[in-house]
Amino acid sequence: MSTTLTAKCQQRKHVAIIFTALVGLASACSAVAQSEPDAAAASQNAPSAGDAGEYQIPAETIEAQAAGRNVYVSASTGSDSNPGTQSKPFKTLTRGIRDVAAGSTLYVSPGTYEGGIKTSASGTASARIRYLSTTPWAAKIVPPANSKNSTAWDNRGSYVTIDGFEVSGTKSRAGTKWRSGIYNGGSYVKILRNHVYDIARNYNCTGGGGSGIGVDSYYNGKQSDVVGNIVHDIGPKGCRFIHGIYVSTSGSIKNNQVYRVAEGGIHLWHDARDVTITNNTVAACNTGIIIGGGDFYHSRSGNDNTHVYSNIVYDNKMGISEQGKTGKRNSYRNNLVYKNATYNFSLKNGLQHVNTVSSEPYFQAYGKSGFMDLRITKSSPAVGRGSDIEAESVDFNGRPRNHVTGFDIGAYQH
Repeated sequence: MSTTLTAKCQQRKHVAIIFTALVGLASACSAVAQSEPDAAAASQNAPSAGDAGEYQIPAETIEAQAAGRNVYVSASTGSDSNPGTQSKPFKTLTRGIRDVAAGSTLYVSPGTYEGGIKTSASGTASARIRYLSTTPWAAKIVPPANSKNSTAWDNRGSYVTIDGFEVSGTKSRAGTKWRSGIYNGGSYVKILRNHVYDIARNYNCTGGGGSGIGVDSYYNGKQSDVVGNIVHDIGPKGCRFIHGIYVSTSGSIKNNQVYRVAEGGIHLWHDARDVTITNNTVAACNTGIIIGGGDFYHSRSGNDNTHVYSNIVYDNKMGISEQGKTGKRNSYRNNLVYKNATYNFSLKNGLQHVNTVSSEPYFQAYGKSGFMDLRITKSSPAVGRGSDIEAESVDFNGRPRNHVTGFDIGAYQH
């Protein structure tokens, strides 16, 4: 069965909506495109960024830093024998990564790149390392011909930003199957505006686990941020060890969209504590948001001082759940939590949720399979009922959150 022209237009329109505040876009669907063969059913209607213009990072996300050498990669025009300059770029990510240092930006042009990469270089607080897709979601990371790693992108460096990539495990080839999309073991890392999907879909479920995006404390990583990503179709159905966004340390999880995940859409475990979870939209997972601590690496104190505000948690088997060892300073407010089959909340230590909205969110387009448009309509009860506490100044689209009309619940400001 081939993708319908209607679906293709929806996809391209959705991308235009997503990035209007970030980039100047042409018409999202001005011409009818020839239909293409379907990939896996789960990714059939995944949005793409084929029409997006050059990426403009919102000013509020750019920190002042010392200048470093810029490195350029282009799958279509580069060569790994080149010097990696803008006019003579490298061809592969593997080669480009070797030349980055504190203060560097690795500019990655549109194209398809083999994954299974490892980045270990660290920046500093004043000279971060940035890996940047020059057009959002157009630098696409896919399984290599013979995979040697179980992770699409394994980062161990600190003071690193990974921004705007598409990570697709749809067409798994020979070798080790991916069980993780973007994994981070470093500190002060920012994982921004990536599209991660079809990870571990045909993976044998084991206790080893996996995730679309993982932020880990195993290597003593701390204080990293996962902001503005789309993570969907992660893990085989029924597997309790594969999650969407998995965090085992401190940091923040904001403005993300997560759907169709085998277990936790957002899952905190191991040494997780001091985490801010705001303005995410989580739907059609086994459990929406899990706040927990256990199987500790370096700490035994449990998950405490975690704050869950202004999230939409909808149509999962379970809604927001505290598990394992948790503390009394966790808080839950201004969330829309509805239609989670087993329960909406399961909290511990006598904690109570406040200002909860219990009704349909009224998304633009919603389905258990295929394309989703998780923007809320103007009539949504999520409008104006969020909290400004710990909220990003802009929503998933880069649209300002507004003190005048009120902060909306979920990833989108209406």
